[in-house]
Amino acid sequence: MRPMLDADGKETGLFEVPAGGRRFRALELLVTQKRLAKDALIPCIVQPVGRTILAEDDSYAENARREALHPLDQFRAMQAMADKGEDIETIAANSFVTPAVVRQRLKLASVSPTLHEVYAEDGVSLDQLMAFTVSNDHGRQEQVFEMLRSSYNTSPAFIRQKLTENSVRAVDKRVRFVTVDAYVAAGGSVIRDLFERDDGGWLTDPALLDRLVDEKLAAEAERIGGEGWKWVEAAIEIPWHAGRDMRRIVGEEVPISDAEQERLTMLEADAEDLSDEWSDADEVPDEIHAKLEAIDAEIGAISERPQIFDPAELPIAGVFVSIEHDGSLRVERGFVRPEDEPEAEGEDGPGADADAAANGAEHTAPGVDGAAGQDGDAASGDEEEDAGLKPMSDRLVSDLTAWRTLALQDAVARCPSTAFAAVLHAFVVSCFFGYSREGCVQVHVNGVAFSNAPAGLRDCPPGRAIAERHEAWRARMPKTDRDAWDWLLTLDDDEQASLFAHCASLGVNAQAEIVPKYDNGRISSHTVARRIVHSHVLARAVGLDLIAAGWRPTADGYFKSVPKPRLLADVTEARGEQFAGMIDHLKKADMAREAERLLEETNWLPEPLRTPDEEGATPSPAANDDGADALPPGLADDVSDAADYDGSADEIAAE
Repeated sequence: MRPMLDADGKETGLFEVPAGGRRFRALELLVTQKRLAKDALIPCIVQPVGRTILAEDDSYAENARREALHPLDQFRAMQAMADKGEDIETIAANSFVTPAVVRQRLKLASVSPTLHEVYAEDGVSLDQLMAFTVSNDHGRQEQVFEMLRSSYNTSPAFIRQKLTENSVRAVDKRVRFVTVDAYVAAGGSVIRDLFERDDGGWLTDPALLDRLVDEKLAAEAERIGGEGWKWVEAAIEIPWHAGRDMRRIVGEEVPISDAEQERLTMLEADAEDLSDEWSDADEVPDEIHAKLEAIDAEIGAISERPQIFDPAELPIAGVFVSIEHDGSLRVERGFVRPEDEPEAEGEDGPGADADAAANGAEHTAPGVDGAAGQDGDAASGDEEEDAGLKPMSDRLVSDLTAWRTLALQDAVARCPSTAFAAVLHAFVVSCFFGYSREGCVQVHVNGVAFSNAPAGLRDCPPGRAIAERHEAWRARMPKTDRDAWDWLLTLDDDEQASLFAHCASLGVNAQAEIVPKYDNGRISSHTVARRIVHSHVLARAVGLDLIAAGWRPTADGYFKSVPKPRLLADVTEARGEQFAGMIDHLKKADMAREAERLLEETNWLPEPLRTPDEEGATPSPAANDDGADALPPGLADDVSDAADYDGSADEIAAE
């Protein structure tokens, strides 16, 4: 019992009883049965007036320690304490639990009262009630609960997914780019899941996020444009091979200073000491992880040397600005569009005219500078005779160099190491100096230009690996292709082989392109078919594993783009008919998301991604036209449907 006080803090003679309701009712029953006198004295404990613990604390502690309360009563009791001003730490101490538990129970107490009533009647489980806490919108919580009544899937994961489907994950690269703090400062809100790992939660205002991203990208583009570039293209994601037809100029790397080198050495030593100190520890404190990450970030900032470009080239070149998968800014400088190339340069590439003059063009270009052909003007007179020998005729030069060509071919064939270097040189020129057409070895890497490149291609694991490898080699390359041959000869055998493999890989094309009905012979379905068949041969040789490479059947990346019958067939193949039957009544968007969830732990691949075994490979005949237009199994229908369909991808997905 506790004395009740008046406004002046004095005892009123009345008492409140925070605990003992059942005992009081038992005493009433005894009096009714005349087994206890109405005026019988009952011993009570009166708490002192100055005691700071709330009556709700006493009530909750007594009931929790005597007989476990229903969880809902625990949530409401803690909420009552919080409403009266008690902080989380005090509630935790008085309830013999951790502050984290108190936060979780207060979060559960904030769920819609309608769901509390359902939970009290065992209409939903505690795990399901936990899932509802990811949203503070009671109306939305109740809508999702109504959906559960008619859905086979009532899992907590499904509830969380439905409550956050219009939100953006905090791990999204856009969020990392602008930061959650900036988003919140701009008025955005974040919802968190106190019961499951949520990687930072969900941002509830995608429109605000996109505006912040656009503003920051525009500001970065303006800052970079101030360096003097002709143009800057900024986007969340730049298309694959956006600079395919452009020349890339290379800048001079700023040398590292003595102070920077000293700092770099010290940081590397600190990182090594920390790693050695904690290498055998069962658990590494968060502050150590944070310190190592800070050291790595500083080492990276020092190691990535800025580049200085020729001021004369800046006005004709541009920059691509985008967002990396980790939220950092991706800046690719030095792209020159064909129309911006200086007019004085010849068609053979920048500086070709100057090089030709330096090398004595009058002796290397028959017919140039007034050189007469075999049937040239015979009336040139004695002045040409006196000036010196006439240039050789075009026909004679052609005949002589034809003979020399065969001799050179034979000599190269007798020297495999030089032949390898010559092909590697041609590959390097075509992959890293694409504007150049110089070279006597007439092989090149025909880089792949994906038709309708899907979103996210640059951020997928293989795309990032290729880009990082390419930039690593580019950083080692000489500035111009004229120095490429001498540079290649400085590489050891392993380096040459690695560079050869990289360049050759850029010419691998395993895409099943859509063949239009009226293509004017550009590409035939037979060509596509043979390409796919050969890609299977190559895939088997390298042991291609798409799952290990990072591909997953996601709703956005696959299921939303196929019609319902194929989606259900895919689920049936991967998990069985019973799982397909669980989702066949859903709308397309929900069906796609559920299919992703059902297949996320499987190794299932759609047929165009599979590599058949050697016995199952059935190449199209190449000797004649019979069946020459047939595509491999699994591709024919897709290519035909896509070629015949005039609608949009969204219309296909909505079927």
